[in-house]
Amino acid sequence: MDHTVSIEAQGAAAAAEPARVPEPCALVIFGVSGDLTHRKLVPALYALESQGLLPAGLAIVGVSRRPENVHALRASLRAALAPEPGGPVADEAVWARLAERIHQVRGDVGDESTYGELVSLLARLDREAGRSCGNRLYYLATPPQAFPVILRHLHGCGLLARNRVLAERAGARLGEVASTSRAASWSRVVIEKPFGHDLASARELNALAAEVLDESRTFRIDHFLGKETVRNILVFRFGNSLFEPLWNRKYISHVEITAAETLGVGGRGRFYDQVGVVRDMLQNHLLQVLALCTMELPITFGADDVRDARVALFRSLRPILPHEVPQCAVFGQYEGYRREEDVAPDSRTPTYVALRLLIENWRWQGVPFYLRTGKRLARRSTDVSIHFQPIPLCLFGDEEACQQIEHNVLTLRIQPEEGIGLSFAAKRPGEEVDIATVNMDFSYSRAFGAGPPDAYERLLLDALRGDAMLFTRRDEVERCWSFVQPLLDATDGGEVGLASYPPGSQGPAEAESLPRRDGRAWTPLR
Repeated sequence: MDHTVSIEAQGAAAAAEPARVPEPCALVIFGVSGDLTHRKLVPALYALESQGLLPAGLAIVGVSRRPENVHALRASLRAALAPEPGGPVADEAVWARLAERIHQVRGDVGDESTYGELVSLLARLDREAGRSCGNRLYYLATPPQAFPVILRHLHGCGLLARNRVLAERAGARLGEVASTSRAASWSRVVIEKPFGHDLASARELNALAAEVLDESRTFRIDHFLGKETVRNILVFRFGNSLFEPLWNRKYISHVEITAAETLGVGGRGRFYDQVGVVRDMLQNHLLQVLALCTMELPITFGADDVRDARVALFRSLRPILPHEVPQCAVFGQYEGYRREEDVAPDSRTPTYVALRLLIENWRWQGVPFYLRTGKRLARRSTDVSIHFQPIPLCLFGDEEACQQIEHNVLTLRIQPEEGIGLSFAAKRPGEEVDIATVNMDFSYSRAFGAGPPDAYERLLLDALRGDAMLFTRRDEVERCWSFVQPLLDATDGGEVGLASYPPGSQGPAEAESLPRRDGRAWTPLR
């Protein structure tokens, strides 16, 4: 039986410094009519506007083949703010302020004329009281195959600040001065995941980005890094002297990282069948969470120092050699996946992966890390379970009492029940030594009065500010692809088996073999 002792925030929080509002700019969203814009970007922009965090000079330019005019676009984006059952209704005054900022360029992202219209519109917005000051944030909310196309066209028509000569020529052709020629202006590009399909394609896309942009202007997004609970991992580790001395191989037995979903592929069958779980979840989200949990203390909390620490961790991952894949990983596919819409009837795309890996450095040598992620599992849950070493000797004399003592587990709950739990042994009241495992629990919603904000709010705001700490760097991306490439080769080439598992289960039974070899077991999904 689990007993819970709640920890609530004590006292009033110290007054926070005023939030830094970004500089005026034009936010250009490629794929403005798509699912990502409606589900994530518009709600995030609305939330930032309601908090007064968007600059007065922000212009939002949507680039897409549809809808037919800017009024229809605004109506479509307004529909994205329809309330969830029991959720808050959007404030029409806030939406009106946001809607008047929205402009449109209709056209195909592969058509050069689309970018000529974009040059003209951006120049006009700059002339209107210097609205965007020549600053540009381009957001690529499109399918990945469009990323190189958009980057080449932006470069070719002078819309990236690095190519100022072309920018001036583009403006001259239109009879006006292109705003990107201003010495103080900047251009940044946010590139959604997946960043590449494998190591070779990631390197190719990185090389193209380096041709047209400075690395400091390239923002590769991994929305897990924007989650409040993921960002809190560093504060928890390095802001509490109680835990940092224990954060090593001497005191930690093993670590589990789980990202379980209850849903299947839904209407994303065509995309998912080409990607699979390794590319969709392991290469980015799970490895980034692993890095934050295990990296060394950065020199400062600056963007590059934090990213340097993450890269150093990825360099410490013990490579999985091709012949080791069957011993280190288990791949699965849920029953009924091949009957999903737009999925090949003979698909070998994995929807589940479990992995045992090692970190070869002084802090973590010999500590196994077990990672698992999959669709159609028993429970939706993303968390990190840090299992501490068992006590070396039981002093209670009673064998039954000693058998009741479980090792301590620290659980970082990333979603959906955001918080942190710590289990420990305690004596039940009574004459006999009867030991129970109890849980000390911190909940974001109870402690702070509300759950954490959506990750895209923070990521959009940081991109507008130019703060790249929560975005992945070129060397990070390539290190992660390099680590998972043997797994991709094994699954894409059919060199490993694909275990079947029933929807709503714990996943393939074969995955139990990974921790069992070390005398351990997965924490059940429940």
